[in-house]
Amino acid sequence: MIQQLESHQGEWDVCIIGGGASGLGVAVDAAARGFSTFLAEQHDFAKGTSSRSTKLIHGGVRYLQQGNIKLVFEGLRERGLLRNNATHLVKDQSFIIPNYKWWEPYFYSIGLKIYDWMAGSLSLGSSRLLSRRKTLELAPAINPAGLVGGVLYHDGQFDDARLAINLAQTAADSGAVLTNYMQVTGFLKKNKKIAGIRIKDLITGKEYEILSKTVINATGIFTDALLKMDDAKATPVITLSQGIHLVLEKEFLPGEAAILVPSTDDGRVLFAVPWHNKTLIGTTDTPTELLSLEPVALNDEIDFVLSQVGKYLLKAPAIKDIRSVFAGLRPLVKGTAKSTAALPRDHLIQLSDSSLITITGGKWTTYRRMAEDTIDTAIKNGLLDHRACTTKQLKIHGWKDAIDYNEELHYYGADATGIRALIKKDASLGAKIHNSLPYIKAEIVWAVQQEMCMTIEDALARRTRALFLDARAAIASAPAVAALMANEMNKDEQWQQDAVENFIKMAVNYLPANFSHTL
Repeated sequence: MIQQLESHQGEWDVCIIGGGASGLGVAVDAAARGFSTFLAEQHDFAKGTSSRSTKLIHGGVRYLQQGNIKLVFEGLRERGLLRNNATHLVKDQSFIIPNYKWWEPYFYSIGLKIYDWMAGSLSLGSSRLLSRRKTLELAPAINPAGLVGGVLYHDGQFDDARLAINLAQTAADSGAVLTNYMQVTGFLKKNKKIAGIRIKDLITGKEYEILSKTVINATGIFTDALLKMDDAKATPVITLSQGIHLVLEKEFLPGEAAILVPSTDDGRVLFAVPWHNKTLIGTTDTPTELLSLEPVALNDEIDFVLSQVGKYLLKAPAIKDIRSVFAGLRPLVKGTAKSTAALPRDHLIQLSDSSLITITGGKWTTYRRMAEDTIDTAIKNGLLDHRACTTKQLKIHGWKDAIDYNEELHYYGADATGIRALIKKDASLGAKIHNSLPYIKAEIVWAVQQEMCMTIEDALARRTRALFLDARAAIASAPAVAALMANEMNKDEQWQQDAVENFIKMAVNYLPANFSHTL
C-alpha cells in the first residue's frame, strides 16, 4: 500500500481520514465509483468504536419505540442489503423478548409485526407469540419465575472487526489505497480551501503530503478534534457515550436464541447474544468526556450489566464468570435530549467553509448509506464529477454463495481456501494458538500476509477476536503469536519481547479490575 501511495502521480480524487466503519464505507463507495481513493488510519482499522459494538445488524427495535421511523426503515433496508452482500459475515439471529406481565405479549407482538412489515421483502423472518413452555424450550436460560410467555423476532448478527477488514479489502480490490498507522498531522490549504493532508507513518517515521480534490473527516470520536484542526473556532458536533459489553461462557445462554431485555433501569434495552460460541451481554450508556482509543469499563458499569441481566437469566452471572469485558465510545450527534440513551443514531454530514466534509453519528447497519450520502455530498458541491453509486449490489470481499455457519473458518468466506492452503503447506499451522481459543496459527500468518496485521493487538483483537472472547487466554497466547508474526515480518527477539509487553499492558483492561491482579 505504501508503495502504491509513493508511486501515485498528482492529486487524489478522494482522501479519507479514519479507518472505522464510516471511513471504510466511504472508501468502498468512492473506489467502486472509479474515483482514485486514499485512506489514512492513525492506528488500526476499526481500532475504536467499530470493533466494540453489540455485533448486531438491525433496524433498531428501540428506535421504533422512540418513534424514529425513518431510522428504522433505513436500518431494515440496509440490513437486508448487507445480508445479501456479506453472506459469510451477516446471518439471521432469532431474539426472544421474555414477558412477565399479562399485557406484554400483545404490546410487543404488535410493535414487532410493524417491524416485520417495515422490512418488506428484505425480512429475515416473521415474529410470533410464544407460550411459556415454548419460550423456555427455545431459551432455557430465561428465568421461569413469573414468566407468562415471550415474543420471537429476527434480526441480523455479524462480526464487526472482520467486516471492517473485508471492507478495506473490498476497497483495495477496486483500486483504493488504504494505510493503517498513518497519522494526520495537518491540512494542506489553498485559498483557504483544503487541498490535502499531511501524514506521518507511525512505524517508520516517514512523512508525506497528500493532495486531494476532496478530504473527508470520518474519524468517529475524534470528529471534533479534526474540525478544530481545520478551524480553531469550529463548533463541536458530537457528544460521547460509553457502552460496555461482558463476555461469558456459552452455558449462560444455551440454545440458538438471543434475549432482549426491553427496559433496563437506565432506559436502554439490554442484549444477551450468542457470539463465537460465547455469550455477549451489553450494553450501557454512560455519558463521558474522556476521549481514548482504549476506553476502560467502569466497575459501576460492570455491576449494572450483571445486575440487570441477572434478573432475566436462570443462572445469574458473577464477576468470576466474565471472560472479557470491553468498552467502546459512541460519537453521538449533539441534540437536546437529557440523556445520551435518548439521542438519535442518525448520521450527520457537514460541509465546512474550507470544503472539509465530515461524516459522523450513525451505526454499523447503515454504514453503506452513510458512505453513499457522503460521496453524493461531494458531488453536489462540485468537489467531484457525477458518478452513480454502485454499492447496493456490490459483494463484500470474501462473499460466497453458500455458507455453513458451523464451519470454523466460515467468517473468512472465500478466503478460507487460502488459509487451508497454508496448512496444506505446513501442517503445524493447523494447531490452535491456545486451547481455550478457536483460532489456529494459520490465521495469524494469513493476517500478516494478507490483512495488514502489524501488531499482536491487531492479530488478537481484530483479525481474530481472541481478546474479546477470553482476555486471559489471549494474553497467554501472545508469545506464540509474536513468534509467528516475527517469522513472517523478519523481526528479532527484542521486537517479540517488546510486542508482548505492549500487548499485555493494553489487554489487562479487558479483565475486570476485581481480579486482574491475579495475572
